Amino acid sequence: MTEGNDRIQNFIDGRYVEPLAGAYLDNIEPATGKPYSQVPDSRPEDVELAVTAAEKAFEQWSRTPSAERSTILLRLADAIERDLEKFALAESIDTGKPVSLARNLDIPRAVSNFRFFATAILHTENEAHVTDGVAFNYTLRQPRGITGLISPWNLPLYLLSWKIAPAIACGNTAVAKPSELTPMTAHLLGEACNQAGLPPGVLNIVHGTGPHVGQAITAHPKITTISFTGGTVTGRKVAETCAPMFKKMSLELGGKNPNIVFADADLDAAITGSVRSSFANQGQVCLCGSRIFVQRAAYQHFVDGLVDKTSKLRIGDPLEPTTEQGAIVSKTQLEKVKFYVDLAQQEGGRVALGGRAPEQINDRCRDGYFFQPTIITGLAVGCRTNREEIFGPVVSITPFDDEEEVIRYANDCDYGLASSVWTQNLSRAHRVAEQIQTGTVWVNCWLLRDLRVPFGGMKQSGVGREGGNEALHFFTEPKNVCIAK
Repeated sequence: MTEGNDRIQNFIDGRYVEPLAGAYLDNIEPATGKPYSQVPDSRPEDVELAVTAAEKAFEQWSRTPSAERSTILLRLADAIERDLEKFALAESIDTGKPVSLARNLDIPRAVSNFRFFATAILHTENEAHVTDGVAFNYTLRQPRGITGLISPWNLPLYLLSWKIAPAIACGNTAVAKPSELTPMTAHLLGEACNQAGLPPGVLNIVHGTGPHVGQAITAHPKITTISFTGGTVTGRKVAETCAPMFKKMSLELGGKNPNIVFADADLDAAITGSVRSSFANQGQVCLCGSRIFVQRAAYQHFVDGLVDKTSKLRIGDPLEPTTEQGAIVSKTQLEKVKFYVDLAQQEGGRVALGGRAPEQINDRCRDGYFFQPTIITGLAVGCRTNREEIFGPVVSITPFDDEEEVIRYANDCDYGLASSVWTQNLSRAHRVAEQIQTGTVWVNCWLLRDLRVPFGGMKQSGVGREGGNEALHFFTEPKNVCIAK
């Protein structure tokens, strides 16, 4: 997997196949800056092959009993878990994240996604109503058909599985596109599908770029449903393509998430939690709390504590077990991070920690895409650095005086994905949570996950909800049946 000449293939109709045009892209390892494999540069004709396979498989798969579908998905979860080390290594090499993070979080959560939806379909309910004694109404929920599933590079298997699991559990078939920057875990997933006995054509994986593959998926007339996770700019293009065709669509987009710390909080817990929410996966998580607001009475204590704790994070080769901060996913993303750190200083901010590349990691990583965790103070709330998504290890810290002020600060943003509130005052927690314009509010925690609850954003952070029954309902079409007495 690391020799530089391995070629990933598309997974269509239960088989690995070359892209029809024979074109490939280099797959760069972020920690070294060098290619370690090649990924198909697929075209619309490859998507067409996948749609044909999915259409053929749908007739039988949609009629497969839910208990049988459940068994196959559970076997798929088991297959991934058996090869957890292989998946974790692939994800670390692909993304630059520490292999320990992939091993302990990302891959286990992908396994959990398949297990959750495999069992959720066994416990669904249908609505029934007796209508004034003259009729009996009930609601059927039926699979929608071929689904298009497009996932990002930051959590490649975790987020892809979050789409695949409910889609195929409900009886749909799928054409999936992982990011061309991080394709390896999706490539391995095809092998796991075959081990689990998933029928050919139920899941098809087409690698390539957004303009060539993503656009072909969203525009294909036989793909009825689109689930997209990625940037807001791309999400807008997806929506523009889907809207005239009246496709069912879920968009999970960007975030510029507020992390609010009141003076009465357990500050040690808030500092520890904020280090994690700021710099997990090098800050490349849409849920990271990149705007930190601290009540003035606790501000200096919090800043000092955050700087001290963050400075102890070990930046290193992602393949080393003690590494806590790995590489940025690509050279382009690294340049974006650098741009915003420079912009922050132009906007009056002061770099309290980081702000540059680290000392050389080791000889293997001398050309890798590394950047120090960076903390910035002194920025105005409405400046570009505080409003635009950076998607890297950069956070700003701003003081505030009272609830009214911090709620205004938190909502002064085009995004509304997630937020965190740190306080020991339960009444305050409820008041603030109700007024913050985000789809998720964590209180005294971050990224605690329950697959039963809906997930998604407000404003420019997206449209629609995933998770639990929301996902099962998204991937099914309700049909009312009314029987007169």
